[in-house]
Amino acid sequence: MLDVLDLAYLPQEENQFRGELRAFIKETTQEMDAYARARSWMGFDAGFSKKLAAKGWLGLTLPKQYGGAEKGYFSRFVLSEELLGAGAPVSAHWIADRQSGPLILRYGTEAQKQFYLPKICQGEAFFCIGMSEPDSGSDLASIKTRAQKNDKGWLLNGSKIWTTNAHQSHYMIALVRTSGEAGDRHKGLSQVIIDLSLPGVTVRPIVDVAGDAHFSEVFFTDVQLADDALIGNEGDGWEQVNAELAFERSGPERIYSSMALVECFLKECRQQGWQSERVQVTLGGIVARLAVLRTMSLAITSKLAKGENPSVEASLVKDYGTGLEQDISKLIADCMGGHPEWTPSVELIKTLALVDQVCPSYSLRGGTREILRGIIARGLGLR
Repeated sequence: MLDVLDLAYLPQEENQFRGELRAFIKETTQEMDAYARARSWMGFDAGFSKKLAAKGWLGLTLPKQYGGAEKGYFSRFVLSEELLGAGAPVSAHWIADRQSGPLILRYGTEAQKQFYLPKICQGEAFFCIGMSEPDSGSDLASIKTRAQKNDKGWLLNGSKIWTTNAHQSHYMIALVRTSGEAGDRHKGLSQVIIDLSLPGVTVRPIVDVAGDAHFSEVFFTDVQLADDALIGNEGDGWEQVNAELAFERSGPERIYSSMALVECFLKECRQQGWQSERVQVTLGGIVARLAVLRTMSLAITSKLAKGENPSVEASLVKDYGTGLEQDISKLIADCMGGHPEWTPSVELIKTLALVDQVCPSYSLRGGTREILRGIIARGLGLR
């Protein structure tokens, strides 16, 4: 596996872009504390997304003819790294920019590209992805939501669950069955774009243990879709959704979810003079693992820039990355627990508690650890 990940470096011209980003982020997020930043790419702020769009920083990898910047995958890596590292509220546009737009660009018709892509680049179209179902979970091949062909287009019935930001999105790209039965597995699956304002669509937010509602369950009751709701070819949904998941798993999203907590802890150590071997070991271990994962993520970005589809490699980085993200809260809590004489701030305690509550979801979203390891095993020829 590792011999196919060639060492890659960011082009020098990206340094200027990074400087512009940092100045923008500092100006627009200066009122946010660590507790707010700890939501990372789950923080929803449509206004912030519109400001990014006004700078020309949405749709970085999309062609200029559709409103994109045509800057390439390394620019998007820098953008993602800076936004996530700062805990900026990017959730509104994130899915549309990261995977829905590239998916439409690759498989969509010219009419779909001209309609959706400029809206994504302008921060006017937010997307969610409809994959998991109540009785399917990560076993996407067993989904039952069906789009039946009729004289008006496609009649949609079924449901999706754990759909990020469905209650705040304009559109959903859903994996549905257009032929056959659930037992047919990959055969007969297709992808459709659903306008969530259509009659028959019901969205119910799911409140998590932290009191947030990032996820929703979505029900479709005789929802009439037009002919052009289909993306790509009917029956090619399995191939397309795997390409979409490669976009989702290939970026630094699966590395930086807990960075606001690390920064808050480091800041507290400096301000309160917390110095010990345990602090050095804790922070040194986090930085060492982060450095390796960042290098691997850059290597995957290089593959994307070359037009390759690094789905197996992306699965590996996501598995390792979410492991680090989940370990961070425990490592910091254990370090603090070893120093009962410390008096941590309310901000640090709240941030630690939030990350500790939500971090179990890190290895679920975007594909469970078990699913990823199955993909990796097949890539290694082990199954």
